[in-house]
Amino acid sequence: MKENERMREHIFQALKEQMKSNTPPEVKTTYDRLKKEGYDDFETKQMLGQCLAVEIFQVIKFGKPYNEARYIKNLKGLPKEPFE
Repeated sequence: MKENERMREHIFQALKEQMKSNTPPEVKTTYDRLKKEGYDDFETKQMLGQCLAVEIFQVIKFGKPYNEARYIKNLKGLPKEPFE
C-alpha cells in the first residue's frame, strides 16, 4: 500500500470514529448534507478528510494546538476546499 493510501485510510478511520462518537457533531451533519447534495461516499469522506488534514498539518508542521472552531468552520464551508 502506498503512503498516500495509508494516510487516507487513517484519516477515514479517524472520521469514522468522530462520526461514531458524534465529536464534533458537525462531522456527521456535514457528511449527511454532502450526501444529500449528491456526492458519493468516497467523495464525501475525501472532503471531510481535507478538513481534518488541515488540522493535522497545523499541529505537526507549526506546533499549533488543535483548533476545533477552525475545523468546524472548514466543515461547514464544504464542498469549497478548506483554506485555513
